[in-house]
Amino acid sequence: MLERYHLELLNFLTRQVNCRHTAADMAQDCYLRVMTAQSAGMSVLNARALLYRTARNLIIDLHRRNQVRRHEELDALPEEQHPAAPQHLQPDEQLASRQAIEAYARTIESLPQRCREAFELHVHEGFSHAEIARHMGISVSMVEKHLVRAMSACRHCQWRLRHVAGVPDAEPMQRPQAHTGQCVTWQA
Repeated sequence: MLERYHLELLNFLTRQVNCRHTAADMAQDCYLRVMTAQSAGMSVLNARALLYRTARNLIIDLHRRNQVRRHEELDALPEEQHPAAPQHLQPDEQLASRQAIEAYARTIESLPQRCREAFELHVHEGFSHAEIARHMGISVSMVEKHLVRAMSACRHCQWRLRHVAGVPDAEPMQRPQAHTGQCVTWQA
């Protein structure tokens, strides 16, 4: 009865593990497990389903064993040969990111209260200029002035972060003056 699923199961396993020999071994193991279950008195209503469930479990076990082997091989390497963590997980990158977030937070906190309120409504709540004006009881023109001031402060913060980090600019950039919205050409 189980023999009629052999080629189908073998092809399925081959696609999953990309090795015909490993797939053949796994197919034999599937048959052995199903036959053992049947001889132990377990009633098998759908032999094909049990074969495929067993095959999927064997595939999962194989992947887990391979992961353990890879970790053991890496642990056996000298420390200097260990692969580096992704760039965003490097301690220096995490520190720089945390410092940038803190710098932006300080910049936003240093804005006048009404300017900060308009900025936060726009950025965090997604309010339009008209919605902010209604919410704050001010004109749309005043909202625009608050947002220009806040964005200018953020651009200035970005410029300071890049300058402190020593990021070379390919061409002169406009360095915003703090909280004025005016720019001065700056050479790197």
